[in-house]
Amino acid sequence: MTSPPLASRLRERARPASAAELASIPWLRVLSEADRRRATAALVVATAEPGDLVCRHGRPPTFWFGVVEGMLKMSNDSRGGAHITYTGIPPGAWFGEGTLLKRENYRYHIEALRKSVVAGLPVDEFTSLLDSSIPFNRFVMNQLNERLGQFIAAREIDRENHPDVRVARNLAALFHPVLYPGVGELLRITQQELAYLVGLSRQRTNEALSALRSRGLIRVDYGGVRVLDLDGLRRYDNEAGTNETDRAGR
Repeated sequence: MTSPPLASRLRERARPASAAELASIPWLRVLSEADRRRATAALVVATAEPGDLVCRHGRPPTFWFGVVEGMLKMSNDSRGGAHITYTGIPPGAWFGEGTLLKRENYRYHIEALRKSVVAGLPVDEFTSLLDSSIPFNRFVMNQLNERLGQFIAAREIDRENHPDVRVARNLAALFHPVLYPGVGELLRITQQELAYLVGLSRQRTNEALSALRSRGLIRVDYGGVRVLDLDGLRRYDNEAGTNETDRAGR
């Protein structure tokens, strides 16, 4: 039996955010002192267990959500019943503002890949900040603009058949400094979690990571992946294509 969305249980399990958790929320920093106090009072945090649905397709939004700790994934089910993963959502990410702005039901699932701490700002407080705070409006507009670029890139990745390129481009997307400021240089993710997000087997994902490591683009550390050359990851499609052509001609 599938558990109800975390949003419906946030109030039951909610607690105030700690000082460290508040410090990790990027949009709080742009608010005026009065708006920051009001938003901080409204914010709640809760723990999502692996498999918990933070948002469920077809349900109305009640919070604007952010990831304080852990990893979530955005997915959906196709008409044919296939499960489609769109992207991972690492620490520092805030998502769902488009759904809140349109006041429509969710068109996707947000699921916890591992035990995660999720923050929620009630939709009424989100709307109130939009109505009253120019800096908050700018933050949200920047989020929407960056997310649009991200999903255009995701469409390109979906058409890419080279597994190493798929892993490289998906990793680069997870190190987005604007959308995911909490990641830094080390993404805490297991190879199995990355395989889920990329849509490859764990074995093939490991082979791709080895190829990227051999080129000096990443380092696989204990508990995660460290990016050494983000631009190199983003350009890896051209490099891989060239290398494949060279090998074919030999």
